[in-house]
Amino acid sequence: MKLKPILPSLKEKKRYLSFEILSETSIPAEIASKNIIESCLNFLGIFEAGKASLMFLNDKYSNNVGVIKVNHKHVDKVRTALALISKIENKEVIVRTRIVSGTLNKAISKYKAMKMAEA
Repeated sequence: MKLKPILPSLKEKKRYLSFEILSETSIPAEIASKNIIESCLNFLGIFEAGKASLMFLNDKYSNNVGVIKVNHKHVDKVRTALALISKIENKEVIVRTRIVSGTLNKAISKYKAMKMAEA
């Protein structure tokens, strides 16, 4: 017997948060993801971080720019947790949220368009 798929109205809504780490050196994806998840756990607590269903997308991280998948109700809390990161591996950093989007492709393309406009 095959299970019925979940209705779209019952699925968890998500947002894709594009962020940028401003640093003098390049930071590897594993270290960035570890620090971002730790910061969210410290700020939100285990229960709220679980509700936020935070997922760092390692394959979308390059040149200190990445994407995080978050529950739509917890976007502001995760943005605050990112803003509280000041050091990664004893290096001064600033983590900036650039774009919040409902689809992954738009989060990536809007960020690239913003970078082109700044240059």
